[in-house]
Amino acid sequence: MAILVSAAASKTGREVVRALAELDLPVRRGLRRPAGPGEVALDLSDPATWDAALGGVSAVFLLRPPAIADIAATLAPFIAAARAAGVRHILFLSVAGAERNRFLPHSAVERALIAGPRDWTLLRPGFFAQNLEDAYRRDIAEDDRLYVPAGRGRVAFVDLRDVGDLAARILAAPEPHLGQAYTLTGPVAATFTEVAGALNAAAGREIRYRPASILGYARHLRRRGAPWGLAAVQTYLHVGLRFGQAEAVDPTLSRLLGHPARSIFDYVRDHPALWAAANRSRGES
Repeated sequence: MAILVSAAASKTGREVVRALAELDLPVRRGLRRPAGPGEVALDLSDPATWDAALGGVSAVFLLRPPAIADIAATLAPFIAAARAAGVRHILFLSVAGAERNRFLPHSAVERALIAGPRDWTLLRPGFFAQNLEDAYRRDIAEDDRLYVPAGRGRVAFVDLRDVGDLAARILAAPEPHLGQAYTLTGPVAATFTEVAGALNAAAGREIRYRPASILGYARHLRRRGAPWGLAAVQTYLHVGLRFGQAEAVDPTLSRLLGHPARSIFDYVRDHPALWAAANRSRGES
């Protein structure tokens, strides 16, 4: 039976699909607009797509799309539909601290899972190293800066490649992980000043960290096109970095993988083309 990966075109979804393929496991890629073999229509806000996507599926990797905030009308009934369809395991990509903060939409998804059978596993990663190529990418490319309201806070960035590898292992053999919640971090907690220094070395130009104010960052995200809800959540999460909310290094990821997890510095060194591309996007040689 297949393993359904929701939001399979996302960065996390692609890493999970890659890792499942490396284990030679059957994968069904859930996409809003499927176009090829192994792909199926899946829109978590459209129940008409759920039955076909869930048919013949033994496990689901569930990821909340950022645009979905109303969990009671979307992911909670999807979870019920998955269970009714005979899905035996749901692996949910949550976020660190969701168990303590009901403000986060991830917390509502966790509660929907925990309220039912013990057929779930929760992954609670911290900040992703891949934020550098995603949420922070435009600031790096256009302004040579990291701009977040994190103050001097340290962050134990986690690499999505490791998250994908762990997700695949759990989906392949879920029994020891049923009813478990795992906080996932990288092995090193770094300041944004230190991350900017690593980018300097990789990009060959000066990239600085400029601490943002709370209001300034929210306005910055809005100017970049983020909806108010997403801007509020992102601002809230980054402000928490000032108070050490993401500095703790948790050994769980390395323990479950059986080898050391990648650090933010490994990630920067492994992707020199990204920072070279940033130079080209600014018209530099």
